Amino acid sequence: MSDLKRPETVVDDRQCRILLTAVVLGDPGVHMYNQAKYGPVDVITGDYLAEANLANHAVEVKDSKGPGWVPTAWDGLQQTLDIAAEKGIKIVINGGAVNPKGLAEETHKLVKEKGLDLTVAYVDGDNVLHKAQHILEGIKSGALTHLDAQNESVHLAKGAVDFLDHPDTTPVVCANAYLGYRAIKAGLDQGADIVICGRVADASPVIAAAAWWHNWQESDLDQLAGALIGGHLIECSTYVTGANFSGAFRYPPETFVGLGLPIVEITSSGECVVTKHESLKGIVTPDTVKCQLLYELQGNIYLNSDVKADITHIKVKEEATNRVHVSNVKGYLPPPTTKLAVFYEGGYQCEMALNATGYATSHKWDIQEAQIRSKLDEWGITDQLDELDFQRVGVPMENPTSQLASTTYLRVFAQAKDPKILGRVGAAWHFYGMAHFAGMHCTLDMRTAIPKPFLGFYPAKIPQSELEEAVNIFSRDSVQHPKRTVVGPPKATEPLRDRDNYDPSSPASLSSFGETVNRPLGDIALGRSGDKGGNVNIGLYVQTDEEWKWFRSFMTRAKMQELMGRDWQDWYFIERVEMPEIRAVHFVVYGPLGRGVSSSKLLDGLGKGFAEFIRAVHIPIPKAFL
Repeated sequence: MSDLKRPETVVDDRQCRILLTAVVLGDPGVHMYNQAKYGPVDVITGDYLAEANLANHAVEVKDSKGPGWVPTAWDGLQQTLDIAAEKGIKIVINGGAVNPKGLAEETHKLVKEKGLDLTVAYVDGDNVLHKAQHILEGIKSGALTHLDAQNESVHLAKGAVDFLDHPDTTPVVCANAYLGYRAIKAGLDQGADIVICGRVADASPVIAAAAWWHNWQESDLDQLAGALIGGHLIECSTYVTGANFSGAFRYPPETFVGLGLPIVEITSSGECVVTKHESLKGIVTPDTVKCQLLYELQGNIYLNSDVKADITHIKVKEEATNRVHVSNVKGYLPPPTTKLAVFYEGGYQCEMALNATGYATSHKWDIQEAQIRSKLDEWGITDQLDELDFQRVGVPMENPTSQLASTTYLRVFAQAKDPKILGRVGAAWHFYGMAHFAGMHCTLDMRTAIPKPFLGFYPAKIPQSELEEAVNIFSRDSVQHPKRTVVGPPKATEPLRDRDNYDPSSPASLSSFGETVNRPLGDIALGRSGDKGGNVNIGLYVQTDEEWKWFRSFMTRAKMQELMGRDWQDWYFIERVEMPEIRAVHFVVYGPLGRGVSSSKLLDGLGKGFAEFIRAVHIPIPKAFL
């Protein structure tokens, strides 16, 4: 075990804080090393799992094409173990994916080869694939409900439950529950230096490290909730140090070259400061923090299997350059259930991108769509397709300054259970290949038109009492017979209540703000959007109290529907809440991503571009604010 100890008594400010940093899926291993090298941190955490890549690792194992853990996590560990041992830095990551035991064994082996004084552990219990039949029966009977089933106004996408009736042709490939912090903390309490996890919730490693350091108990709900939000703020690589930032246009482009990862300092009260290593590039401002806070929420209650965090009245305040203080998070008992991500073989999909240039582009796309649909109808294929979509991407520049400025493309997207049926979509286009519209061109590499398998996603809720969440700690000499500690479900829970959803109370008269001018919404509001299963979330905020009076009155649910324009579908549903201390309005739009990112027909299957689209729509903004 390293020399790092939890302080038993608080003797100075350094000891009442824990400094945590995060590394994420896609980050090369050097990021983990840099966070250890370039300044003081107590714990390095890592969130390497998106919903889709966990399932991809499951398929990898099934097809004997890989180890089932995240390669960049292993890369980071190999580069960082020496300096972590030297500095006494703990490492807690979910890079074990569907094989945390395997990654932990490799790590333990490397620790022994290097002669390092480190104890390795892994968390399991999230993988419930062995209960696949029980899960399917539970979903069918309603015992395991869909994550959004509590709201009767929410409708699931077409085909969302078809896999239940075809278990042979759409088998479940992985089923993983989102675990919390308790098994990780148990490992740290027992002396583990490196804890490898599978599907723990994104922020759970941060909650666990803070709870271990400050010796919090399950009943310390406000503190746990504060750490949950601290973990949320740093869980997405450089998203809080300048990446994916809607205010980036205010900075020169070179600001965003070589961004460093963030750090969150969590105090014994659960409040936190978001910062970064001084020697690494990036920006940490109230705006970067607010944007990341608003990312991938489901309203004002942030859920974890160990605590619910109410962020309605959260406060974000600049403390110093690259230091932002976050406070006023309220904690409540966790739900008796946790999220269960079920992935299944959904069938096959293909797509083609065809280009048109300049004059009468819309009519050209009409021709192309009519030709393909006509031939598929003639062949009797159309009704056998689960999805056939013609997506017109971009608008050609009027009076163009170059050919590229005048060029847009049509994305033809299709899905079907049978790859032979799906292959007829490309054949229909080839049939009319030389009967094309004026100026049609495309890449000569049409491999995307070849049917490839895709995974369907079903987010369910599973009782935490059905899980065996445990930590397994290796002895220094062997990976055989690790010490296993089962933590059991949370001691106290409370049922989930309906999500808050309201339009502004006592709205101000919009005319009272004076003369307006039609400008992009982004001229006054920053924000961020992301995916939550089949849904898109978007949070938007303004800077001053006067702007807030107008903005909260203007941004109603009906207004969001209006701003979506032709993208709105009548079966969608919108929820809206406010966060007045940060002057933010937050929406969840249920439905646009279909069955989720792994099978969404949208070009923006992660919903990341939704906020930037909405911010580009012109609205009447009071001149006084510009």
